[in-house]
Amino acid sequence: MRYFTLIVSVICMAFAATAAKADRRVAFVVGNGAYKNVAALPNPSVDAKAMASALRNVGFEVVEGTNLTRDKMTERLLDFGKKAQGADVAVFFYAGHGIAISGTNYLLPIDADIKSEMDVKLGAAINIDLTLEQTMGDAKVKLVFLDACRDNPFAAKIKSNSATRSVSVQTGLAEMKSGEGTLIAFATGPGQTALDGQEGTNSPFTRALLANITTPGVEIQQAMTKVRAQVNEETHKGQLPWGHTNLIGSVYLNGTPAPAAPGAAPAAAAVAAASPGTDVELEFWRSIKDSNKPEELNAYITNYPNGQFKTLALSRIASLESGPSTATRNLTTGIDPATFTEQSNQTTEDQIGLEKGQRRDVQRRLNGLGFDTKVTGVFNESTRAVITRWQAARGYPKSGYLNKLQHKALLTEIVATTPTASSSDDEEKPARRRASSGGGGGGGGSAPAPRSHSGGPDPAGAGRFIGGVMGGMLR
Repeated sequence: MRYFTLIVSVICMAFAATAAKADRRVAFVVGNGAYKNVAALPNPSVDAKAMASALRNVGFEVVEGTNLTRDKMTERLLDFGKKAQGADVAVFFYAGHGIAISGTNYLLPIDADIKSEMDVKLGAAINIDLTLEQTMGDAKVKLVFLDACRDNPFAAKIKSNSATRSVSVQTGLAEMKSGEGTLIAFATGPGQTALDGQEGTNSPFTRALLANITTPGVEIQQAMTKVRAQVNEETHKGQLPWGHTNLIGSVYLNGTPAPAAPGAAPAAAAVAAASPGTDVELEFWRSIKDSNKPEELNAYITNYPNGQFKTLALSRIASLESGPSTATRNLTTGIDPATFTEQSNQTTEDQIGLEKGQRRDVQRRLNGLGFDTKVTGVFNESTRAVITRWQAARGYPKSGYLNKLQHKALLTEIVATTPTASSSDDEEKPARRRASSGGGGGGGGSAPAPRSHSGGPDPAGAGRFIGGVMGGMLR
């Protein structure tokens, strides 16, 4: 009898375990890269295949496709919509070209040939809002990942063919709001473009998703915080994923955390509550603290409603919405409107004719504005990444290179120090002393105080030192 009871208990436990995992999970995963009418994207198909595999490994039924035409995408979406009805969790992942027109986002099949706004609205592209509503509306939890914020070649065509109409064609994708039980995540912020990555590899955004969203025992919103931090670090702060969530409970794609031992949970909770902030939160805040885009600051508040920088974020949002203040940095007054549209590259930067001292001046100014970089007078890869961050924060076209308008705008910004093009760095002082040793005047054993060109003490040098210390404290 005892054996019979034991067998029944085991069977009951097995059924209970099966029931616990019986939630219906459906995913739509598509990557479009082999475009017929514009340059191809090398990585979306790689991204889609990797994402489909990852989701299958955690129990999703995946409707998958790569390099789909308009008709094929419609077929896959209809199939996904049927399977997603009443699903416990539905995931929508798309990698490829997307476009935003007048605040509405569209996905582009590979046979899209878009020359005007009418082409988009008459069916050459797929309306994201309508698609999500029709295919995922009945699912209990809806997770949407859009790696579709590439620099879109169709935008220029539409603008060039719209001389008689006012058409708003955005860079990247437009902001979207999530309904109840929904999380929407973009590869980068609204109106910005994301990186596709090296050919044959995953994009930075997809790579971060793969590394975090199916981690055992990690809740999806915690995973997305790690995704943002990973992309931000990998792109040297040139790209920050953005999202909007309206989830009403915890969502785990790969099992809930193991229960803590009796009596340990309250202590752990107390430690978590007392913690002033995680490294991820600090990194997230550092990446957007100087942003002039309210949506990026709101993203911090959404993800950290009790974060240690919430008051600062709210204050900065209020100042941005009320307009520039004369008491703080004035980033827009006197800026030529063309600064926000004129592209920059190596040629435009060469036209400025920056000497080494002027390059150091640029680097010091970026430091004073909170965009940390070494002052070397050389624009290496690290400095290029910092310039890209500054451009993104100001709303200028991002390239890592300057043009005359951007350089002029940088010179007008109020910084924590007052750099001058003639100031020298410590690394150059020994060389300069050697160069002047032939002019007489014995040397001493101790390092000389900063000197002015007239030979006396250099008060500007002391001022720069004090200003640098104060700037560092403010940062």
